[in-house]
Parts: sequence; structure tokens; C-alpha cells
Amino acid sequence: MDHAATALAHEPLVEVVIPVYNEERDLERSVRRLHVYLESFFSFAACITVADNASTDTTPAIGARLAAELPGVRYLRLEEKGRGRALAAAWSESDADVVAYMDVDLSTGLEALLPLVAPLISGHSDLAIGSRLAAGAHVRRGPRREVISRGYNLLLRLALGVRFRDAQCGFKAIRGDVARRLVPRVQNRNWFFDTELLVLAEREGLRIHEVPVDWIDDPDSRVDIPATALEDLRGVWRLRTTRAASRTAGGDRRTPRRAVTPAGAAAPSLVALTGLAPARLAGSERHGRVHK
Repeated sequence: MDHAATALAHEPLVEVVIPVYNEERDLERSVRRLHVYLESFFSFAACITVADNASTDTTPAIGARLAAELPGVRYLRLEEKGRGRALAAAWSESDADVVAYMDVDLSTGLEALLPLVAPLISGHSDLAIGSRLAAGAHVRRGPRREVISRGYNLLLRLALGVRFRDAQCGFKAIRGDVARRLVPRVQNRNWFFDTELLVLAEREGLRIHEVPVDWIDDPDSRVDIPATALEDLRGVWRLRTTRAASRTAGGDRRTPRRAVTPAGAAAPSLVALTGLAPARLAGSERHGRVHK
């Protein structure tokens, strides 16, 4: 049975993970907003996991209270920092059909969540990523971050030969079975986690669907840009050298790569799954529910 047929055999479950570190200012407002959206406008059963990686402010108390108060919300505490570590922990123990994540500031418009996950539920794609660099994306951020983002993704294309366009957008989804297979192989557990996961997926011939997003940059971002840039450069060098060593040792036995789905391209089973006309997919108002 193919993935699309399997997906339609039962009601699919989507788990949305919000990784947090010292986010007492935004956590409650963002979780409540996401919860309302999933209950009122999302087309599939869904749940929310707040993955707290070693917060030292009141984030743990807020996360625990939200989990106790809101159906379909859980709080996961980790004692070590690292966004990748939080995602790996939450995704690895999930039994959802699709696992996703978004930044706590909800920089990406929530209306993009349905187009992000629907191709995975239909079996059309294996991973889906929000793209701020694709045609149709609307981005509000400073020139410094714009230059850094474009430069980093250009480096990935030149050094690693990747074809996806935006490795670091905090808005991604992956089929649950693929996550359980790939995540243990990702060595980085911090900011480079996203890039390494995508590179491994592309090298295995998995299909990556890109969704252009509306993005408003958070001016109070906790990202240490110089440290993150250094980590990313080290990660790129590691992936490049291990790939070269693998080719030298035994030839390139990778599975032939399948093309990255162009941003904005429709997935074959999207309309059948959601019951919506293609023009309404991005702004669906079909009633859904949060999975309890």
C-alpha cells in the first residue's frame, strides 16, 4: 500500500513542536494562538508539544500550566540546551503521522501550516520546509539578516550541491516514520540540526516540498549570529568531508535524488485530503480539532 492510501486509512495526526529557551514573554500568547487556530481552522487532528531545552526563567511553569489547562498540549522538559536537541527528543518519541515545528514567535503566518503538512499526509512528499527565499514569499527583516541568509544558502548549494533554498527557516515538517529513521543519524543538536537533516534527506533521495511563507522577523531573537555562523561553517565542512571520504572508500552508492518540489507547486492529493479548492488551501477555514 502506498503512502497516500495509508494516510487515508485513518485520521492523520499532526504534532506541532515549539522549541523554547527562556521564552516567558511569548510562550503563553503564542501557544494559545496556535491552539485556537488548530481547533478552529486546521483540517487534521493536531497536538502541540512545548519542548523546553533548559530554560532558567519562568518558561517551565508557564509550559506546565498550559499543558494542564489546554487539551492537546503537552510540556516536555530537557536539561540541556539546543534547539536540535529539543526537536530530536520530541520527534523521536512521537507517534504522529507528521511532526512539525515552528518558532515560538510565530514569525511564519499560521495559514501556511496546512500547505506545509498536507503533501506529507498525502504521501506526495517526505519533508516540507517553509521558504523565505522562494517566489511568492513575503519577508520583513533587516538587510543584515537577509544578506546572511542568502549567503548561507548559496554556500550550501556551492559546497554541498543541495537544491532546497532555505535551510534555516523555523517552519518545517517531516513524516513521522521518516523522522524516526533520520533524526538519530543527525549529529548536530543545535542550530545546524535543520541543515544536516535536510542534507541527509536529499542524499537519500527523499522528496522535499517547499512552501513560500510570509515571514516577520523577530527583533528580539535569541540567536547569537557569530556563534551560529561558526557552527554552521563547521557543520558544512563536516558534511562535505564525510561525503568525500564515503565516495573515495566505496563509490557514490546513494539513491538517485528526486527533485525538490518547486515552491507553490500543488501536491496531487491535496484537494482530496482537505476537501478544499486549490485557491483556498492557504487560507482554509474548514473546522478541525485539537487531538486530545
